[in-house]
Amino acid sequence: MPVQVGEIVEGKVSDIMDYGVFVKLPDNKSGLVHISEVSREFVENIHDVIKVGDVVKVKVLAIDEKGKISLSIKKALPKEEKHFRHTENKKPQEPLTLDDMLTKFLKDSDERQLDLKRNIEGKRGASRRR
Repeated sequence: MPVQVGEIVEGKVSDIMDYGVFVKLPDNKSGLVHISEVSREFVENIHDVIKVGDVVKVKVLAIDEKGKISLSIKKALPKEEKHFRHTENKKPQEPLTLDDMLTKFLKDSDERQLDLKRNIEGKRGASRRR
């Protein structure tokens, strides 16, 4: 039975390209999950997120006049996962206050500056030894 737009089905990842993954659907047709539809988080390298042979749930977004099927993994996820990432040991965090965000930003900034300084000093020291 052919898949329909809006339907959520399981498929098997058959091929991976830099721009997305091809998923073999139950009706023996393949569809494309664009890299932007693989995860709710930014995906820099698709190979870090998904592998050939993985079984995934996908939502059928569109089927064009040529029969090309557009799919989404992130839109097939349960709604409760849209805002929080639940794990067994982690509870959803409460929103940070402005003071907390500024403190975190300053701490991260100081750590990055220190790392940069160490990196530059390390390169200078290496050139002097030659």
